[in-house]
Amino acid sequence: MDWGLLAHLGFNMWRDQSTGEAQNPYTLKSDTLRCDRSMWNDLTGRMAEVGMNQVLVDIGEGIRFDSHPELAAKGAWTPDEMSAEVRRLRDLGLTAIPKLNFSASHDTWLNEYSYMVSSKPYYKVCADLIAESLEIFEKPPLFHVGMDEETLQHQRNLHHVVIRQFDLWYHDLNFYAGEVEKGGARAWMWSDRIWHHEEEYLANTPKSILQSNWYYGAEFDFPEGAGLEPDTHARYVRAYDLLEEAGFDQVPTGANWSNDTNFGDTVTYCDKVIAPERLKGYLTAPWYPTLEVERKRLLEAVDQVGVAMAARG
Repeated sequence: MDWGLLAHLGFNMWRDQSTGEAQNPYTLKSDTLRCDRSMWNDLTGRMAEVGMNQVLVDIGEGIRFDSHPELAAKGAWTPDEMSAEVRRLRDLGLTAIPKLNFSASHDTWLNEYSYMVSSKPYYKVCADLIAESLEIFEKPPLFHVGMDEETLQHQRNLHHVVIRQFDLWYHDLNFYAGEVEKGGARAWMWSDRIWHHEEEYLANTPKSILQSNWYYGAEFDFPEGAGLEPDTHARYVRAYDLLEEAGFDQVPTGANWSNDTNFGDTVTYCDKVIAPERLKGYLTAPWYPTLEVERKRLLEAVDQVGVAMAARG
């Protein structure tokens, strides 16, 4: 079983400009890397202490890739620095897994290439970044490609809106997965598209791609027949059951984003509904940058995983 945490190296994944609604300032694009190395070390150290074994590294603008240095923020880590960190984490008992979010709602880190989605130059850049990431992370078993929240609602305050639909969304998903597999890893993705496209998603998403449905609410017990409306907590939880019934491997994802009970309850629920051979692990996703000011939230997320691991036995 993998017990992981989504740790942010980069954080340019939400807004291209400050427009429309009041928003969390972290979501605005920054030219400077928002990751404190001391906080990173303390966070991963606490993970090792509680017995976790996986760090999902959200890269974004956080590495100065040799293939595309133009994407890096000031203070980004070099490939050699990241490779050294992969080895340090391994010595702690933690496997580092790369993540690059290719959702058109979360690709601000791609800079000008985010305006070229599904074009030949875009595919070339994505292939380059996947290949180099797999090399930097020393042939990891998994690679997370993101792909969440590509909707108009999630882009309503962006200056530039891109939404892939129908066959194109699945074409590009398969492209990323294919590039990952060329490098000897398994593709991993967020599953929330299933919330609004159940039959389409189950029919077109390859079983080879590891699934992470995510849900951060406090309620898991819904009335019989609940979950038919497109944007309800019941529908989000129902996705775990649908993916299991269809035979997908899963890493359910919880968080301390909105409450302190969700992660433990996610483990309790998914242990009951997902067959052991398809339950590959659990992930917590605090969704805050790795900064000293967020120490309490980040360490609490780790501790909640530790409690859930101990309760599970």
